[in-house]
Amino acid sequence: MMENKRRDGFIISDNGLDLTYTSDMEKAMHQAHGIGYAEYASDIDKIIEVEQKRELSHQKNHKMVAELNKQVHK
Repeated sequence: MMENKRRDGFIISDNGLDLTYTSDMEKAMHQAHGIGYAEYASDIDKIIEVEQKRELSHQKNHKMVAELNKQVHK
């Protein structure tokens, strides 16, 4: 039986993540988050932590771009 865990808007099944990644992606994951894709894919808490950081970064960048666009179009 497949179990789903829901935390803070994420649903992750217990069958793990099937990820395909390059060595450059692995290096970037280590630099940005201090873990590799194998650890990321096998630990639900790590997935949630990384994805929350990514979402926060995306929101901050989106706000910054919107502010710059407002300044440019004054």
